[in-house]
Amino acid sequence: MSRIKSFRGLMADGGIDTIHLSTNTGSTGYRIVKFQNINNNPGAQLIEGVMKIYKIPQTAADGVVDFSDNTLLAVCYHEDNDSTAYITSEVIVFDTEIFNQDIYITFKDMAVGQAMNYYIELEQMDLALDEATVATLKDIRNND
Repeated sequence: MSRIKSFRGLMADGGIDTIHLSTNTGSTGYRIVKFQNINNNPGAQLIEGVMKIYKIPQTAADGVVDFSDNTLLAVCYHEDNDSTAYITSEVIVFDTEIFNQDIYITFKDMAVGQAMNYYIELEQMDLALDEATVATLKDIRNND
């Protein structure tokens, strides 16, 4: 049976958040079903923000997007100015990725250092022993 869990937050420029999901057995899996972003003062400030979700801990936030990185789960580019005519947002979620460990969100404003809000919905599912083992092993390999 699947259930939806939601998370939200506000991140400063250069911020890194952790969403704690891991369990002792790894028998609970997740996949991203929704990822939305909006700056904290829409239509009133310049922002060119890149927010990313990873499977492994990050040491720094940057604006580089690399789809060959197998630890990347989702990315959002959000651009806004002091006129609503300029709002642009592009969200890409790798929704076939199932994980059973913590996830890490990074945010970098490439313009002037504004803050960004996020909203994430995760589909929570029970994993069979073999599925849990595969998900955990993939996460261990990604951390090497």
